[in-house]
Amino acid sequence: MRISKAIIPVAGLGTRFLPVSISVPKAMIPVFDRPPIHFSVKEASESGIDHITLVASEGQESILKYFDKRPDLEEAVTNRKNPEMLELLREIPDMADISVVIQKEQLGLGHAILQARKTIGEQDFAILLPDDLILSNRPTIGEMCSIAEETNNMVLAVREVEEEAVPNLGIVNQGNDFGNTVEVLGMVEKPSLETAPSNMAIIGRYVLPAEIFEAIQNTPPGSLGEIQLTDGIIALLNTFDCTGYKFTGTHFDVGTPFGMLNASLHIAKTQFGFDLKK
Repeated sequence: MRISKAIIPVAGLGTRFLPVSISVPKAMIPVFDRPPIHFSVKEASESGIDHITLVASEGQESILKYFDKRPDLEEAVTNRKNPEMLELLREIPDMADISVVIQKEQLGLGHAILQARKTIGEQDFAILLPDDLILSNRPTIGEMCSIAEETNNMVLAVREVEEEAVPNLGIVNQGNDFGNTVEVLGMVEKPSLETAPSNMAIIGRYVLPAEIFEAIQNTPPGSLGEIQLTDGIIALLNTFDCTGYKFTGTHFDVGTPFGMLNASLHIAKTQFGFDLKK
């Protein structure tokens, strides 16, 4: 089955970006000249995904408005003879069919994904986390969808990380290594260095079957009252095989101010030739 739907959770409070996130949703704080949500939707669109569900919280209307048609801006840009910007303004609303569901309480990533159950239905789907920006010649989620369609496996984006990052991430217990993919035997959310099964971390991209919703529904909250997506995936490992895709490209954690700054400087340098040292 072709994977045509995706979930993008954007309901986080953005506490690491206070005070600016009081009035601007984190997913709308720009990385260079466009917000993280733009990169996520574009990656999904370029992967053949044509319907996206945003899981948002109350007061995040600006995220959906970003994808509205703006004939007034198109006219202003046309008058200023800026054809490249005109093309971009026309591209944004046409990237995908976007709907929004509201997560009324912040109860973890698993809970956020569960809110989109009705819009996904009974088919495999993708998840993209805007905090994880991956700049690559080929869209990462598209490569993962191809693997899922060929194997019927669950697919997670993974990469090796430094030891100090391990306690902050979901870490996989890996089996056989096939070069650009690894066999995933299990996973642990934010383990200590002493208990971590590897330094191979899950990085913000998933392709999962619809059965994940039932698994999440049956997952008890953790010690902080949150329902973790990884717990739902673990519950499905008895039914589905799981593949870790070692993606190519450059990854930035734009869920932190310094990560966003690094990503902005990288884009400025690689795409526009800007050199901070000059």
